[in-house]
Amino acid sequence: MTFANVGTLETVPGKRDDLVAHLVRRNDSLAVAGCLSYEVGVNDDDPNTVFVVELWENAAAHRASLALPEVQASIGAARPLLTGTFGGFRFDVVGSPLHD
Repeated sequence: MTFANVGTLETVPGKRDDLVAHLVRRNDSLAVAGCLSYEVGVNDDDPNTVFVVELWENAAAHRASLALPEVQASIGAARPLLTGTFGGFRFDVVGSPLHD
């Protein structure tokens, strides 16, 4: 069952674009780990927030990806850009009108 992880990452003021640049760098290890989609977005009404929508093959694939050396390195590099305030939600996808 497809798993969705949708979240917000609050950045240190003025560091939003730096975090976006970091998050959108190509990382083929995510696809190998079972990531189906990883979308990064912004909203100028919220200038210190980055939005991330992830779709994974399943929740276990998402959890396992967090142990990958590449993912751990990415988290470590992003940490100084973040305030530590995170939001969001996770859920199992049960269907879509776009495909069977």
